[in-house]
Amino acid sequence: MPDLLHNFRKELHYSHINRKVCFFRIFFYLYYMKIIITCLLLLLVPIVNNARFAEFDARKVVFDDVYTIVNLADTGLARNVFNLALKGLKRLESNGKLLNSNIVSIADYSQSSNKKRFYVIDLKNKKLLFNTYVAHGRNTGAEFAKYFSNDEGSFKSSLGFYVTDRPINGSHTGFSLMINGVEKGFNDHAVKRAIIIHAAYYATENFIKKYGRLGRSQGCPALPPDLNKPIIESIKGGTCLFIYNPDSKYICSSSLLN
Repeated sequence: MPDLLHNFRKELHYSHINRKVCFFRIFFYLYYMKIIITCLLLLLVPIVNNARFAEFDARKVVFDDVYTIVNLADTGLARNVFNLALKGLKRLESNGKLLNSNIVSIADYSQSSNKKRFYVIDLKNKKLLFNTYVAHGRNTGAEFAKYFSNDEGSFKSSLGFYVTDRPINGSHTGFSLMINGVEKGFNDHAVKRAIIIHAAYYATENFIKKYGRLGRSQGCPALPPDLNKPIIESIKGGTCLFIYNPDSKYICSSSLLN
């Protein structure tokens, strides 16, 4: 009987020791696994960051190449205007304002209204989709755009960046595109003013031949009737529109350019 008790105690003792050994083995296993996983994560971080930088650099190279590849200089669009448009587009994209950042539209109101100063550019595929006439506001100027306003009833164009919305059918304008001005103080009253993209008979080459300049709108960037719908279909739904003029007040105060 004493021998049986002695053996039973020995077994309990060794069982207790084995449990301790197992516990420490598990502890050290988990500890070293944690170290290994941490090291692997530290190794992956620079790889992920480099991939992100590579993607950003590649996108930047694509954008920088577009101006040359598409021959935008030959169309009358200055490189600095194109660069400003891209700068604002990138800000809007980083702020989550755009649904499609591959398309940018530019109305270059530094040019004569007799020039084809409206551009729709496919940045991803490096193509100039459209280059045509665009009218400015009645009180913005005659042949050249000079005066701008964000005020309702001013009949002036508003400078800055817009995000395109959905097409509508206006009672007077027909198939049109709503645009949202995103620069406070410069164009954020666009919806209230009913500033939209629409077709206009006075935004045509025939009108220029007859009157010596393009006609004028009530502040809307009006397009030639034959191109109005295809342009709207190309830029609708959250793309960037930039209405430019070298107006010092705007250039120095724009939140997207400074």
